[in-house]
Amino acid sequence: MKISSVTIFCGSKLGSQQEYELQAIELGNLLAHSKRTIIYGGGNKGIMGAVSNAALAAGGKVIGIIPKLLLEWEAEHKGLTELIVTETMHERKLLLYDKGDAAIVLPGGMGTLDELFELLTWNNLKIHDKKVFILNTGGYYNALIHLLDTMELQGFLYDNWRDRLIICSSAEEIIESFASLN
Repeated sequence: MKISSVTIFCGSKLGSQQEYELQAIELGNLLAHSKRTIIYGGGNKGIMGAVSNAALAAGGKVIGIIPKLLLEWEAEHKGLTELIVTETMHERKLLLYDKGDAAIVLPGGMGTLDELFELLTWNNLKIHDKKVFILNTGGYYNALIHLLDTMELQGFLYDNWRDRLIICSSAEEIIESFASLN
């Protein structure tokens, strides 16, 4: 599986730890230098802004997809390679899922978790078979990993969730994982 474009899901806020922003910047740089297109939510704030601005500064291609509803709230990025404005959140999510060869989930809030679980559900239902990576910066997703283990242990999952979700602790580890998929 060749990964030439990556959909990134992450927060429109920076969070409380500077490490979140620093790893987002590192990821943006690494993706740009490896000539992979970034597809993301189109915002210019928070982790979204950090990863997109880093990729653009490194000469990368960045495509934003944002619904009209969020144009002001997430402060759409005006310097992207391309900005697609959709009518609805559902249309946005469908385009985000379709345009990427794989997905990377960075720290974020409710929207980020919604997107992560929809991706995993679609994977489970065989709607797509894209690899999903979690950048577990500073252990941000440790509680979620524990919950997924509990769901599996208690018999609520159809297969091993670790076959669909790759947990990485650094941006470099994600890029290295891409090589093993080719």
